[in-house]
Amino acid sequence: MNLKTQEIESVIKLEPFERYKYSLKRIADNETLYTIKRDNETIAISDLDDEKLIPFWSAKQFAELNITDEWNEFYVEEISLDDFENEMVDFINENNFLMNIFPINNKTGFVVSLDEFIRDLYIELERF
Repeated sequence: MNLKTQEIESVIKLEPFERYKYSLKRIADNETLYTIKRDNETIAISDLDDEKLIPFWSAKQFAELNITDEWNEFYVEEISLDDFENEMVDFINENNFLMNIFPINNKTGFVVSLDEFIRDLYIELERF
């Protein structure tokens, strides 16, 4: 999915919950989501209070905007919904990670548990 500059600029200005709702629609529509990794194993993790967060975005262009500062050696990884279900769900559960949906400009996005994300995503998928 290739986004236009105008869409990117307008979406990054949204509040975290609005970016979350936008992301759910895009992820459901394209059946992919994106995270950033440093190598084949190391996913970008951030801290919020005592919680560990894994960032996810709905488009490669949004994820690329976050490859700065401490994440400047990372790259964007596309994840199909099948791979998310088969590979990421257990990893997130086993490590008690929360999902940081659409962080931007070194600010936290909308933080949800895996269960909340899956519930919300399935609701969105049923609409398609």
